[in-house]
Amino acid sequence: MKKWIVAGLLAFGLVSGAVAAKGAFPLDRAPDLSNDVEALQRGGKLFVNYCLSCHSASFERYKRFKELGLTERQIRENFLFTDGRVGDLMQAAISPADAKVFWGKAAPDLTMITRSRAGSGGTDYIFTLLRSYYRDDMIAHGSNNLAFPTIAMPNPLWYLQGERRPIIETVANADGSSTQVLRGWEQVTPGTMSPEEFDRSVAELVAFLDWMAEPHQDQRQQLGIFVLLFLAGFTVLAWKLNKEYWKDIK
Repeated sequence: MKKWIVAGLLAFGLVSGAVAAKGAFPLDRAPDLSNDVEALQRGGKLFVNYCLSCHSASFERYKRFKELGLTERQIRENFLFTDGRVGDLMQAAISPADAKVFWGKAAPDLTMITRSRAGSGGTDYIFTLLRSYYRDDMIAHGSNNLAFPTIAMPNPLWYLQGERRPIIETVANADGSSTQVLRGWEQVTPGTMSPEEFDRSVAELVAFLDWMAEPHQDQRQQLGIFVLLFLAGFTVLAWKLNKEYWKDIK
């Protein structure tokens, strides 16, 4: 029993260390586009074009796009590229078995990716990750990532972003050690988008992923405010009733 406890503590320590290591890279703030319906539509289109080939969103159906103001015809023409139906689940084009052969493991489902990463930044982490790829010939698939070194996933948006090289500066610390600091990026080959357009598109994609994880989060927050106001009013009323009830009792 003691061995199992020790093993569990060691495993927890390793996992915690891995999370801390990932969280060491500074995260950029993802723009809040949760109320921009057109941005969410464009982010959804990026998702089905560049992510759904390998990653599923198997807890969502294509018909969910109706909540973004799209008709069934628009969904079929812009988001559904198979002979499936609008009511179908959003499954990856590649089979898990083939993905395991090509990449070593099946790509994770992205339905709840921003929620599962909430402890390490959530939308900020995904926003930073997708903008931190660079060319690395030492990696089998040709790209690496500053936010997630030796990442198994190649840059899915390389065609839009082009190839970039990080500008790293080594800074000496007071204790004699040194730290590598990212000073910026150098564009090696252009993509189909400018850096500003690419950052905006990634922000829209991340906003869609966050919306997909909880489509009714805005309504939940509004309802939460209403509930708190109700409880505050009820507390005042209960206090006055209590005072009135006990006023003649000494």
